[in-house]
Amino acid sequence: MKLTGKEKAAYGIGAVGKDMVYMLSASYILYYYQDLLGVNAIVMGAILMAARVFDAFNDPIMGIIVAKTKTKWGKFRPWLMIGTITNAIILFMMYAAPPTLDANGMIAYAGSGLVAYAAVFYILWGVTYTMMDIPYWSMIPALTKGGKEREGLSTLARSCAGVGSAVITIITMMVVPALGKGDEVVGFKWFALIIAIFFVVAIGITCLCIKEDSTAQMETTSVKKMFKALVSNDQAMTVVVTIVFINTALYITSNLLIYFFKYDLGGADWNGAYVLFNSFGGGIQILSMMLIYPLFRKFLSNVKIFFVSFGMAIAGYGILFIMMLTNCANVYLLMIPGFFVFCAFGCLTVLTTVFLANSVDYGELKTERRDESVIFSMQTFVVKLASGVAAFVASICLQFSNISSDTSNVVVDAASKGNVLILRVTMSIIPIIGLVIAGVIFAKKYILTDEKMNEINLKLAEKKAGE
Repeated sequence: MKLTGKEKAAYGIGAVGKDMVYMLSASYILYYYQDLLGVNAIVMGAILMAARVFDAFNDPIMGIIVAKTKTKWGKFRPWLMIGTITNAIILFMMYAAPPTLDANGMIAYAGSGLVAYAAVFYILWGVTYTMMDIPYWSMIPALTKGGKEREGLSTLARSCAGVGSAVITIITMMVVPALGKGDEVVGFKWFALIIAIFFVVAIGITCLCIKEDSTAQMETTSVKKMFKALVSNDQAMTVVVTIVFINTALYITSNLLIYFFKYDLGGADWNGAYVLFNSFGGGIQILSMMLIYPLFRKFLSNVKIFFVSFGMAIAGYGILFIMMLTNCANVYLLMIPGFFVFCAFGCLTVLTTVFLANSVDYGELKTERRDESVIFSMQTFVVKLASGVAAFVASICLQFSNISSDTSNVVVDAASKGNVLILRVTMSIIPIIGLVIAGVIFAKKYILTDEKMNEINLKLAEKKAGE
């Protein structure tokens, strides 16, 4: 039975709320603790990276828990709701770091207590996000029959997720100063609360409108067999490795973009320029998922769109670096490379989900196992791993470039030109290297073309008809 329009819309609304929460954490947690609260950049980067190592064990296990769950509400929705509520609470706590008093009785934040606070709540945020994210994406192969229906739902979900990410990208630095009345620390606290509430409402709509078959069976496995199954599915592994490099490139840029506008371009109106650029980029990313990708799809295969997007992203980063070297401070000119980068990542976001869903069918035909929860748990892990790696790279950049809230005049200080160069190279050249590596791996290993998927779906249909 095909999904109704109501179910598709409800599923998409959940994606909007889910990725609003994720982007708020992925793009601003380093800035909040390092730039605003004064935590050492390397220490903060190490915390973010350590949390992702922990997720290497937590995420796949969550896939097994989902597979083993049996309730009258199904196996996905209970964990989807539990994970959402707990993650919303942790999100608020993460951006509500309690202040202390210094020796002079003044409010202060930096210290070992703050570091411990950041570490505990960021790890808890990752754990609770996993509880919600894995069952959410695992629904795609479980609710669709493959082919155009699955591709359509994947595109819708990723497009809506992109909308959520773009909304955070656009409004955060407009809303935060307003809510805090100029105090960004206070502003982030109340902004996180608003986003957390919206998140619960959005996923609540998804859970109420998506109907599961509570009798549906999903074969379970041990941790050892699970990793063996993942390794045996070479297409799934190819896709997740590609996702790591793609998302690492994107998150490095998103983590450092606010520093670029604040401390490189500088100026009294840096925040306005930052908001304008992000608004443009977020809008382009939404359009690329909702309009440009479907338009490309009419003429090109998914694999060809993938490489076109790669070329656009690399070209955009290259143009950006050249403009940085010329000290271009015109935000409208910077939108030129921004268009290529944001458009490319919008398309790549949709494509990687489609490719991962396709690998589920491939794995079923190859191993006679349908491990959608296991495979999609890897998506959750690798995306968070990418954000951890990106945050650590960004923290190293900030440490060596000596960029902090005390260096607002960095761009006019002749002695700091080398430091600015470190920021610019990290933002543009390192992402290019990551994208090239991802493209080479994908080109050599990925075989699930449109023709191959039609063949696989036909074989699976014939196999089920014969049972």
